[in-house]
Amino acid sequence: MDRMTVISRDDVQHLAQLSSLQLTDEELNSLQADIGNILGYIEQLGELDTTGVEPTYQVTGLENVWRDDVVIDSDVTREGLLALSTEAIDNQVKVPKVL
Repeated sequence: MDRMTVISRDDVQHLAQLSSLQLTDEELNSLQADIGNILGYIEQLGELDTTGVEPTYQVTGLENVWRDDVVIDSDVTREGLLALSTEAIDNQVKVPKVL
């Protein structure tokens, strides 16, 4: 059974607005067709029989290396670190505004 996923022009316009994109009418039409095709392919994948297929989480063979967290006692104090800053107010380091 061949189902066609329908995505409306309003859906595409909404996605464009969420992405802060300004699209021409031609781009909207093209994107509407592309998204519809992508969703159709995803629907086809959902119809596959995956009974007995184990999930594959990664294919590189790499494994995480875990270690226990170890707390190292240090002579560093909050006051000592704040003293290193050029300006500290209420136990906070004042930094220039970044916009």
